[in-house]
Amino acid sequence: MTLSTFAFIFTGVLLNACAQLLLKAGTNAIGAITIERATLLATAFRVLTQWPVLAGLTLYVVSVGVWIVGLSRVDVSIAYPMLSLGYVVNALAAWWLFGEMIGPLRVAGILLILAGASLPAFRQAEY
Repeated sequence: MTLSTFAFIFTGVLLNACAQLLLKAGTNAIGAITIERATLLATAFRVLTQWPVLAGLTLYVVSVGVWIVGLSRVDVSIAYPMLSLGYVVNALAAWWLFGEMIGPLRVAGILLILAGASLPAFRQAEY
């Protein structure tokens, strides 16, 4: 994988992770969402008028565009495992931004993800 291809793939992952964090910030502002037929439209309006939610949705669209460019340059079997890095980014950012806890099991999971995401890169180097 070339550096520019890695940059597209990793940028897509980071944009996707940022989108998740923005969506969480938007939902934090309005609280738990209940789905009821009588209030469905009002709830949707309340959610979609939160600027973090709109920014998160926008970042999703941009991340898909960047991801498509990356996919055009590398096998999906190499690119797709890189998406798991978003879990690592989100776990650390949620701890920092939202005060979410990262216990020993999450640390172990993060280490497994990092190991798993790095394996396709080593496989690519064998060629």
